[in-house]
Formats: sequence, structure tokens, C-alpha cells
Amino acid sequence: MSKISVIVPCYNEEKAIPIFYRELMNVLCTLNHDYEILFVNDGSKDRTLDELKVLAEKDGNVKYLSFSRNFGKEAAMLAGMRHSAGDLIAIMDADLQDPPALIPQMIEAIEKEHYDSVATRRVSRKGEPPLRSLFAKMFYKIINKLSDADIVDGARDYRMMTRQMVNSILEINEYHRFSKGIFGWVGYNTKWLEYENIERVAGQTKWSFWKLFKYAVEGIVAFSTVPLRIASLFGIFFSIVAFVMLIFVVVRRLLYGDPVAGWASQVCIILFTGGLQMIFLGIIGEYLSRTYMEVKARPQYFIKEKN
Repeated sequence: MSKISVIVPCYNEEKAIPIFYRELMNVLCTLNHDYEILFVNDGSKDRTLDELKVLAEKDGNVKYLSFSRNFGKEAAMLAGMRHSAGDLIAIMDADLQDPPALIPQMIEAIEKEHYDSVATRRVSRKGEPPLRSLFAKMFYKIINKLSDADIVDGARDYRMMTRQMVNSILEINEYHRFSKGIFGWVGYNTKWLEYENIERVAGQTKWSFWKLFKYAVEGIVAFSTVPLRIASLFGIFFSIVAFVMLIFVVVRRLLYGDPVAGWASQVCIILFTGGLQMIFLGIIGEYLSRTYMEVKARPQYFIKEKN
């Protein structure tokens, strides 16, 4: 009999945890599998850890890890995978936007249809601000064109994987992690389950527009060097333009003299090229900063408390 590990990253989810636990148990109790529920408290500032301790006292299958501070969801998922003991590992959020009712379908797809992973994607973004939905769709289009990672539009972190696939993921020791890309990059056969967007059961989203933007940049930089190539191509292009313009200026000087004219267009060109240079220096800086962090080899998280 295979064992299922359910990894649940938590950050300020004290209101959602009791509701999530009841809904998850309604599903797990119907399965003919051993299980463990591994909550990862990502430095919550509310009573999330207290709620987890209460659950752990009542249910021996509930485990928890508590970070020394907030390290982010990526670190929480990594810690959960490292400490999980199951043959099948599921990752899901505590806000019930990831429906536990899909777990039986996931198990069946892996055990009977021989998939290595069963992932989920939202087919709608009902309840999200239109601008946020628009940028999200643009991000998926851009990253799939720029990188080798297979990232499906609307993909969630909610998925179930075999132990073999999880072990492959754990061999990747990057400090800056982008799990949506890693899941696709390691390969393995994946089945996708689709469902309509579900509103949070309690609390507020932790993903502001700025955090999502930084997460998108993280994904592009982690799985593509195309931005660096674009910067190089622009550099070559403007060097050619500058050379042509130099010839034009010399010829005009020899033929027509040197009237004082064109200062406005010259200033515009200087500002435009200067702005592009700053943008491309910023792109290079993003890659250098990540190289810097990788060389430092800091741990992705510290566990302050666990049961």
C-alpha cells in the first residue's frame, strides 16, 4: 500500500487551516492509503503555528515544520518535499483554492494510468482583477517562447508526483527556485486536470501585483538566457546605426559645411540609447545577482521548530 504525503505551505492562514483540514480529511478518509499531512509554516505572524500544534496533538498523521522567518512559498515547498515520507507527494495551498476532491483522480492517474505526475490548471480567472489576469496570460506566453520549460497557462503548484520525480526535483539545488519551471524541466509524464477558479475560503491573498511581477522575472531569468541575447543584438544593431550615422555626418560636413542644426533630434537619440543601455544593464544585473547568490550557497531556509 502506497503512502501519500500532502505538503501544505502556510503563511498567515490561521483562519483557513481548520476548514482546510476538515475538507482534506473528508477525502483522505475515503482512500485506501496511508497518509501524512505535512504543514510548513513559512514564518507566519498570526496564530498559524498554534493551530498546527492543536491539529498535531489530535491527529498523529499531522506533521509540521516552522521556519525561523518568512522564506517564501518556494522554500516551503522545498522543505516539505525534503521531509516527506510518502510514495506519492501532493502539494497544495491551505486556502482551498486547490480542491482536495481532485486527489482521488490524481492517485488513479498515477497508479492505474501510469503517469509520473498529475498537475492542475485553472481554466478561468474568475474573481481576479482583469489587469492581473492579462499580465498572467502574457507571462505564460512569453516564458514558453523564451525558455525550454513547459509551463501551461493557468498552471497551479497543486499537483501530485511520484517519489522518483520528487527525488529528481530535489537534486536541483538552486537558491532562486521557480518550481513551475522545474516541474516541467525535469520531464516525466504529466496529466493535467482542469477546474474553474475557486475563491479563498478565508483570509487574504499574499500575492500582490509587485510580488507576482518579481516572481515572473524570477521564472524568466531562471529558465532563459534569451534576454541577454536580446541585449547583445540591440547592442550590435545600434553600433551599426551609429557607424552609418557617422559616415552620414562626415559626408554632409564635406559637402554642405556644418550648420548648427539637429540638436533636438540628437538629444532624443542620446536619451533613447541611454535608456536602452540602462535597461540592458538591469537585465545583466538580474543574472549577476542570481549568480552571486548561488556562489554564496546560503541555505534556502532555517527550521526553528518541528514535530
